[in-house]
Amino acid sequence: MARQFPLAVVLPGQGSQFVGMGYSLAQAFPEARRIFEEADRILGYALSRLMWEGPEAQLNQTEHTQPAIFVHAVAAWTVLQERLGAWRPHWVAGHSLGELTALVLAGALDFANGLRLVQERARLMAQAGRQNPGRMAAILGLPIEKVEAVVQRVSERVGLVQVANDNCPGQVVISGTPPGVTHAVEEARQQGARRSVLLKVSVAAHSLLMAPAQDAFNRVLSRIGLRDPHIPVVGNVAARPLVRAEGLFADLSAQLTGRVRWRESVEYMIDRGTRAFLEVGPGNVLVNLIKRIRRDTQRFVFGEADDLERVASALESLSPSVSSEQVSV
Repeated sequence: MARQFPLAVVLPGQGSQFVGMGYSLAQAFPEARRIFEEADRILGYALSRLMWEGPEAQLNQTEHTQPAIFVHAVAAWTVLQERLGAWRPHWVAGHSLGELTALVLAGALDFANGLRLVQERARLMAQAGRQNPGRMAAILGLPIEKVEAVVQRVSERVGLVQVANDNCPGQVVISGTPPGVTHAVEEARQQGARRSVLLKVSVAAHSLLMAPAQDAFNRVLSRIGLRDPHIPVVGNVAARPLVRAEGLFADLSAQLTGRVRWRESVEYMIDRGTRAFLEVGPGNVLVNLIKRIRRDTQRFVFGEADDLERVASALESLSPSVSSEQVSV
């Protein structure tokens, strides 16, 4: 039976990539190296070399970024399972792309089909971005309610813009047509936003401009199919735990055009007693957001070889229980 730890595992999305990501894992742990090698075979090109050597501009292309982050996170999770014994968290939750990684960790999707799904998601998003050009911007220091009012007014007057990510208090990302985003950024500043930053992206993710990608992705998802997870997955759109395949499908079927409710997802887990979060994969973007949501949380990362000892110590401090039952939600 697996040990169960009172924490949530969180999985990063696009933007956490960097040249060299996962290299130390592959060098230190054969089980991680096997994941990278399998990914290269499935994709038909040396993704691992691109991750470890660059060039950075190519790694930052959506078609490569999304598989790279997914593979890194699965490799890191595999190391944790091999080196620390079978264990599982109370919840798994991924930000945007990370929701697909969460499905693999939760047993709802196997690695090979998960990678194919990620590859297709990236391709379809890039294609939709060429078909419906858009922009994204981060609005800092303005409450979500005021951002929602801004994007509603601008959508009615200028062009489509909507909330894409509600990341944490004071950090909201908007997405939509170039005129819509530009006007929303200016109006947000007038409403008191501390800062507004246009993001260096070529797609308007989590907006209705991604509708062609969402429709095509849903068809691919239907063909691949999902299983009931053995760990509850806190969905991006629902911001609630999903414990059946149909719930996972519904969340993913709305995710590309809908809001990532990250703040609400984290608050849900915290309200039910979660005080420790482990980010698995490249970087520490999510634990930094969680710190801004609730400072009285414990936060750990595992993405490179030298993180293992710290994570092992952190897990042991959390007093695991032995259980084969699914967490009640």
